[in-house]
Amino acid sequence: MDTRHLEAFRAVYENGSMSAAAVLLGKSQPAISNLIARLEDEIGLKLFHRAHGRLEATPEAETFFAAIVRTLDAMERTLAVSRNLKGLSSATLLIASPPGLATYLLPPIIADVLKENAGATARFITRSSYAVRDLGTIGAFDVGFAELPIDIHVASLELFEVACMCVMRADHPLAGERCVGPEQLDSQPFVTLFPEHITHIAAAEAFFEAQAHWNVVAEVEFFGTACVLVQQLGAVTLVDPATARFFQAMGLVAIPFRPLVPYRFGMFRPSTRPPSRISVAFMERFRRTVAPDLAAPR
Repeated sequence: MDTRHLEAFRAVYENGSMSAAAVLLGKSQPAISNLIARLEDEIGLKLFHRAHGRLEATPEAETFFAAIVRTLDAMERTLAVSRNLKGLSSATLLIASPPGLATYLLPPIIADVLKENAGATARFITRSSYAVRDLGTIGAFDVGFAELPIDIHVASLELFEVACMCVMRADHPLAGERCVGPEQLDSQPFVTLFPEHITHIAAAEAFFEAQAHWNVVAEVEFFGTACVLVQQLGAVTLVDPATARFFQAMGLVAIPFRPLVPYRFGMFRPSTRPPSRISVAFMERFRRTVAPDLAAPR
């Protein structure tokens, strides 16, 4: 049974005339009459008759309408889903990331993808880099971000490196400097990430090489926590540019640190999960925006 016949029948039934149905469906009146005639021949029933100059549905048409309207509605829903899938509007983007990237860098990029694909949704998993790597082995997300090393089997891996910034309060004696290093920060209260973190190791080496005293007063797990402690203690810390830019808006000052302390991370796709179209769109959006988003604050 041709769906065009059913659509013509519903249009005539609901509008009470061939001409109104023709306007609704964008067809000529003879075309609608022909579709109805073919449908009546196929099912062997008279669906409409004229009475007092009007087109009226037969009792059989009423029963038939109740049956076919459910079919047409289901087909329209199916077509809508297929259109949504094509346009990504019913897709779900699954992202996993450590808290620093999840809080300060990725949300605007995810928001752009969702705005470009109305109806799409996102699920954002925030875990440590260790946990993200573990979740990647079972394909628990579309796209993952983790600090290096990423030593699991992945379908794709892109590496990024940025220079950490020295963050301090605006009333700190060094807040007006164009650049700071271990010599200027000798004995200054310092908040750092845990000893196994790549930035902790690089900072320790920098102070050692400069023969400066690294006065660590607190060790934390996340860059954001370090910045909050800097606000409270008047200490200094080293964080990635995205975190530094966020806390600049809250009154802290970010200054380049020399020698360079790198923050390295990777964007990867698990090998156990086929790529979704929305994840591909997200990764492309990340590539297009990563340069300005990771740039050091000015």
